[in-house]
Amino acid sequence: MNAIVPPAVEPEELAEIRRAVRALCAGFPGEYWRELDRRREYPTAFVAALTEAGFLAALIPEAYGGSGLTLRAAAVIMEEIQASGCNGAACHAQMYIMNTVLRHGSAAQKEKYLPKIATGELRLQAFGVTEPTSGTDTLSLRTTARREGDHYIVEGQKLWTSRAEHSDLMLLLARTTPRDQVSKRTEGLSIFLVDMGEALGNGLTIRPIRTMMNHSTTEVFFDRMKVPAANLIGEEGKGFGYILSGMNAERILIGAECIGDAKWFIEKAAAYARERVLFGRPIGQNQGVQFPIARAYVQMRAAELMVREAAEQYETGANAGAEANMAKMLAADASWAAADMCVQTHGGFGFAEEYDIERKFREARLYQVAPISTNMILSYVAEHVLGLPRSY
Repeated sequence: MNAIVPPAVEPEELAEIRRAVRALCAGFPGEYWRELDRRREYPTAFVAALTEAGFLAALIPEAYGGSGLTLRAAAVIMEEIQASGCNGAACHAQMYIMNTVLRHGSAAQKEKYLPKIATGELRLQAFGVTEPTSGTDTLSLRTTARREGDHYIVEGQKLWTSRAEHSDLMLLLARTTPRDQVSKRTEGLSIFLVDMGEALGNGLTIRPIRTMMNHSTTEVFFDRMKVPAANLIGEEGKGFGYILSGMNAERILIGAECIGDAKWFIEKAAAYARERVLFGRPIGQNQGVQFPIARAYVQMRAAELMVREAAEQYETGANAGAEANMAKMLAADASWAAADMCVQTHGGFGFAEEYDIERKFREARLYQVAPISTNMILSYVAEHVLGLPRSY
């Protein structure tokens, strides 16, 4: 990658992080990921290595045993994981879901959970938000949590709750006040920490969903599942506001992952185009081959700048909603364009498992849809940036 993608102007500590992540990822080559993909298995060894190196605790303050890094540094970690051909989707939520606890949890909750999340003793990487009937219309969710004594009783269902089978804790968004009893749609939603070990088989059921890529996603069902009242994060009814800042961090980090994917595809395509000889000349000498690679590179660099801008805006404490959404969209578009270009450059070999391109192609397609679809981003920009009428 260094041969064609010059390093951005950045502090030496970020460059050092890049080198360290790339060195770790070298121990998990394409063969490792291909075998897991065939069996649809979770990359336990890879996640353990990232945890031991402290990378997944990047955003946890040092006071709680974390690295206390900036969001930009965390973005560098995720970018390099993808640029190395690995898949950070298996564990990226461990990095940012804890943000809700950090920002809105009680002192007791922070002391209890954050140090163990930092060491990896506890995995908090399942986020129960999306439901079958509401999709991205989060405010229409139907899962309820009703207070009974010192517990809440949860009833409902969540969909696309990734890594639920590989998480000790789940952050759950549920309605605690009926919609017809609140003045605003954003009110009456609350956030809970669910102990998966205690809940599984005691009101919690997890069903895996097999998808086009190895993503460890599930649907979860709650049947009178008990959650201690002590596990309520912040104030009851204010949960939707609590998750918004975390969603911005999520979009920025996934944008960084997409940049890493784009760099991987571009490097693969450029290397192949230099080496593959047909009709007596490298195919990369033909403008019909080299122009799409060059265009993908230009598109990636522009998106890279937007991701960096979004991370810096987030770090100031300002509302980075617009920047986070635009960064995620541009980066996802860049990675998907690079993925398509890479397959086209390789021709038939792009479909061969051993080249890893078809695996990464499937993985890259996800971010046109998740964690927020392109249409929702455009709607946000239209309304909140351009002042156009709300479209939904």
